[in-house]
Amino acid sequence: MFARITSRALGAFTAAVFAFSVGATGAAHAAAPAPAAGEWVTAWATAAQSIPDLADPPPLYRTPDVAGRTVRQIVYPTISGRGVRIRVSNAYGRAPLTLTDVVLAQSAGGAQTRPGTAVRVTFAGKAFVTLKPGAQLDSDPISVALTAGQPYAISLAAGPRQTVTAWHRVANQVNYVSTQGDHAADETPGAYTRKFTESAWVSALDVRAPNASAIAAIGDSITDGLRSSLNRNRRWTDALSRRLDEAGATQTAVLNLGISGNRLLSDSPCYGEALERRFERDALGQSGVRAAILLIGINDINFAAMPPRAGLDCDFPHTTVTARDLIDGYRRLIELAHRSSVRIYGATLTPASLPGPREAVRTAVNGWIRTSGAFDGVIDFDAALRDSGHPDQLQRRFDSGDHIHPNDDGYTAMAAAVPLDWVTAPTHR
Repeated sequence: MFARITSRALGAFTAAVFAFSVGATGAAHAAAPAPAAGEWVTAWATAAQSIPDLADPPPLYRTPDVAGRTVRQIVYPTISGRGVRIRVSNAYGRAPLTLTDVVLAQSAGGAQTRPGTAVRVTFAGKAFVTLKPGAQLDSDPISVALTAGQPYAISLAAGPRQTVTAWHRVANQVNYVSTQGDHAADETPGAYTRKFTESAWVSALDVRAPNASAIAAIGDSITDGLRSSLNRNRRWTDALSRRLDEAGATQTAVLNLGISGNRLLSDSPCYGEALERRFERDALGQSGVRAAILLIGINDINFAAMPPRAGLDCDFPHTTVTARDLIDGYRRLIELAHRSSVRIYGATLTPASLPGPREAVRTAVNGWIRTSGAFDGVIDFDAALRDSGHPDQLQRRFDSGDHIHPNDDGYTAMAAAVPLDWVTAPTHR
């Protein structure tokens, strides 16, 4: 069963944003505006999550000092295009986000950029931008070409009192923070003395690609790529993007909107807003999305059994869910997707070595996903990864070692289970 779909152009952003200019310095040049005609498609994206607001957080939730410094983040677009815009976000921010300089350049590895490729990014013609808490904003279009699969550095000089109050915690990518000062246009890496494996402030990179579209993969740590190889792009979404390229479907972007620890129905102090509440912004709000792949529910099943912890309890609330609770949540997301003319594919929950009662919920949910006909199609990740002799367990060759998350080969097997003719079906206009 397939829903007819229409490609979606992202509407003009309406959140209140206060922007003003400061002098532009450094080696980056101001790019000429990209032509206004043509369609924008998100080529790379990530999902934001709040950071626990604690005076003395545990090490995993301690943020780098960014006040008056420059953050350099490495991103890999999944389609090519000429004409670029960068979406900065203060989602879940507890204070205004002030950026004094933003530069896009080709990465030369690590924190180094390729000489002569730096382009200054502006917002309503200004280099300086302040976003209120909860706001997000697309940059002005810039007329440069981006190549799929190649790394790009986005460098953001922060205001003198700026802090990080929201991020994407499991970026699986090494990013960088500089010493004091605006180092956004630096080509050499010397000022970037601090490494971190989270990402902040940049939520999407759009390209002008009139015949392209995007697939939004949204879910929990298994979509996020937890325990895949650092800095090697070995998540299942990366493997799917490579499969598409090899099949000649170079105009289909794959966006990873997973959050490790995320749940369908419950918010978490550490693991993000419930997926059913973030779905419209994180998946349907991307430019040019025509399909979504949904893999979520294993944490809803598991977290009720996690012992409460003193201090920071990331698993709170310890809500018990039934298969019916999850199915009702899926139905709500299906309705939202179809209301936006986006196809939505249901992915079966992968083996997690659960005890009997929780495994029974997982099995019932997977049975409904496979047989209900409610989704526009089913991607059977469970069948791709399970041990045939012990179907509640991952195959040993796909197990990263924790019996829940796949290794790199397991993520590749997941990508191989996605029917390419579904996700690349022509868009009806």
